Amino acid sequence: MKQIIIFLLLVIIGILGYNFYEKWQRFHPPNYHYKAEQVVDANHSNKDLLMNYYQAVEALNGYVITQWGANEIDVRNPEDDDAQTVAAVSEYNKKLGAVKYYESQLLNTKVAEPEVEQTLSEEDMRNQLVYKMFNADPKGNTLRLGERNAFIYEIQRLLVENGDSIRRDGLFRTETFNALRSFEERKGLLADGRLDLITLEYLLK
Repeated sequence: MKQIIIFLLLVIIGILGYNFYEKWQRFHPPNYHYKAEQVVDANHSNKDLLMNYYQAVEALNGYVITQWGANEIDVRNPEDDDAQTVAAVSEYNKKLGAVKYYESQLLNTKVAEPEVEQTLSEEDMRNQLVYKMFNADPKGNTLRLGERNAFIYEIQRLLVENGDSIRRDGLFRTETFNALRSFEERKGLLADGRLDLITLEYLLK
């Protein structure tokens, strides 16, 4: 008889111990904590949104443990449906909704990628310089027979690149004039042998 009583006591102690452990385990931090979504980039460009997300997660976790510790209400898996429990669960759902909202915003917003600096080729840099030279003095760079300068040399280079075979010596002679006019004819421009912005842009294409 004594052995049966001891056995029953051990069973009761075991049941009570298991219930206590289950409750402890249920609200042990790793188990009740809502874990921040692992795919959320901690280096996200929107720091305010990221901060709001982490604060919402902390508020959610704090609410869960507070309701259990103060009112013994498990808002995640409520056992009762009284008014206090219903109100607590409703508030929990609001806080969880805020967390999910911030998560969706962070996951659907692309992380700003650093701009890749494009390295211009030597030819592109030269063409940019030609364009700047022309715009610095459009009237003075319309080209006149007998004139010699670096700008004319670059125009001759562009004409050669577009199929003409003229001398590249920086001297604007009849040969260069005719080549420029021929280029304008091929492109359907006003063929007057004079350099204007439209002709220059076609040369630079």
